Amino acid sequence: MSRVGKQPIIVPSNVDLKINDKLIVVSGPKGQLEQLSSDLVKFTLQENLCLVERLNDSKRARSEHGLIRSLVSNMIEGVTEGFEIKLELIGIGYKVQLQNQSLVFNIGFSHQVEYELPQGIEASLEGNNITIKGINKQQVGQVAASIRMLKKPEPYKGKGIRYRNEQIRKKAGKGAKANA
Repeated sequence: MSRVGKQPIIVPSNVDLKINDKLIVVSGPKGQLEQLSSDLVKFTLQENLCLVERLNDSKRARSEHGLIRSLVSNMIEGVTEGFEIKLELIGIGYKVQLQNQSLVFNIGFSHQVEYELPQGIEASLEGNNITIKGINKQQVGQVAASIRMLKKPEPYKGKGIRYRNEQIRKKAGKGAKANA
């Protein structure tokens, strides 16, 4: 039995969870999310609990059991609290600006790089720190990863866009080889 899949999902009182065949709809104070479910699992709704059970013991059913439970749990957390990821911009002369629904970066290229934020994602700036917020955990993570890919941290000085608290292993460079 999946350790993740057998745990019950607690549904808060301000969240509405509806399951129609394969479609799971979760609505709460921050918005509404939808997810397609597998036909290999079934849902049992009790007062404020939702249980996910698999219908058979096939390999695919076992693999989707915990996945579907995690997705529904993340949807409930997203519509109540939301998700956020923080990024840092490190480098001399590196800047970011928020214009309408897009971020404009000066990150060492000969031109400015513009990143259009998708629907449902908000960004806020505090100096060279970027905070990405939204209700869909997968979408927030993908936007943060896409922004990081614009200028990944380089291994010699650590310049670039990185996640907050990300550790960059720095290389010594040419000067360290000559002194050894």
